[in-house]
Amino acid sequence: MNLAAVLEGLLFVVGEDGLSMDQAMSILEVDQKTFVSLLQELQDSYVKEERGIRLSALGNHLKLTTKKEHRVYYQKLVEKEDDSLLSQAALETLAIIAYNQPITRVNVDEIRGISSSHIVRRLLSKGLIKEIGKSDAPGRPILYGVTKDFLDYFGLSSLEELPKIEVIEEEAEDEKDLFASKYQEIDSN
Repeated sequence: MNLAAVLEGLLFVVGEDGLSMDQAMSILEVDQKTFVSLLQELQDSYVKEERGIRLSALGNHLKLTTKKEHRVYYQKLVEKEDDSLLSQAALETLAIIAYNQPITRVNVDEIRGISSSHIVRRLLSKGLIKEIGKSDAPGRPILYGVTKDFLDYFGLSSLEELPKIEVIEEEAEDEKDLFASKYQEIDSN
């Protein structure tokens, strides 16, 4: 098995949070010398011009980041996204966060039934949501809430102006007595 590829996959999965070197060595079950060799192998592959990402070490944490020399193109993407209207998925995610804040991204995913990581990143970059703390749950995931820009975007002065949500409960159909139903047998006498 190519452990350098496994390390690359791990770094992709953890995303912007990064992965500590100790965590990576523990997961890969390798010693420090082998780990340094894996890092060098990855680093060498990212230096090539045809690659758009690089391996960044920030303190004791490793993560995949974009190459600085491609910054002009990334800025065009962000500017283009800022001009666009919010998608249905972004509106759903915003509503979930607004009505349930503070909330973790995993909780948003559970409510939506689909991953919201890309949408959360876009909403963060647009300034409509922000990190407001860390949960006490295992792994201490980030808690999100809406910002003043969210209120401005929707013309609200406070969250109290959000429309009230009525909980619709489905009534269980009561078992009906056959004789009490509308399909009663007609007496022929």
